[in-house]
Amino acid sequence: MNAIDLPPRTARGAGSAWPDATGGVVGILGGMGPLATLDFMRKMLAATPAAIDQEHVPVVVSSIPQVPDRTRAFRGEGDSPLAAMVASGRRLVAAGAELVVMPCNTAHLWFDELQDALGLPMLHLVDAALEDAVAQAGDGGRIGLLATDATLASGLYLNRAMSGVQWLLPTAGEMLERVMPGIAAVKAGRLPQARELLLAAVDALQRRGASAVVLGCTEIPVALDTADAPLPLVDATGALARRAVAWSMERRRNPAVPRQ
Repeated sequence: MNAIDLPPRTARGAGSAWPDATGGVVGILGGMGPLATLDFMRKMLAATPAAIDQEHVPVVVSSIPQVPDRTRAFRGEGDSPLAAMVASGRRLVAAGAELVVMPCNTAHLWFDELQDALGLPMLHLVDAALEDAVAQAGDGGRIGLLATDATLASGLYLNRAMSGVQWLLPTAGEMLERVMPGIAAVKAGRLPQARELLLAAVDALQRRGASAVVLGCTEIPVALDTADAPLPLVDATGALARRAVAWSMERRRNPAVPRQ
């Protein structure tokens, strides 16, 4: 009997449907960029108090790097990413996701439209980061912000409701010479170069009085973490990952609780 004539094997055990029988499935709308998506998944794993495989968070991922560039779209220099993001998100819905998260800051400029189109609850990355920033710096704390120029110009962080925070931003020269080239270096896989550029931007914010710095671009934590820096860093990706894990665990403990 050759390989193509082999009869199908019978599955062992009764089995069960997935993901309907699991619950708490988190959908990751990724690819913006691919390294940031992998970094986010690693942080979800690190945030999960699991001793065996089955205790980990059930996750489905749609990592589509061909989503149009969010910064170029915000500047009016490229196509809107919304249609591609909706199409990617619908793959998550079809795969059984009950919650959607996006490990990309600039993509949150289209958060409301995306959530309406998908009809699923979503966790907002910026809200997660701001909660951690306030806890780190305290009321009236001076917080530095590293992000793409589109994220800064849009007010995605600066306009979110948050009491008592004084923002410190990179100068135009620092954005041009350090922050944006550092982000580009991460996307190109040049992590040592990215670390050097981004750490210089953190140092500049500290000299101007920042007591903590929010890493407001999901590429930045790929190259830089608190061990590298002279002051506390608030990792937006990590903040979102912890909240996604907490949501899934609560959902699995209490499956009767409404998703929203």
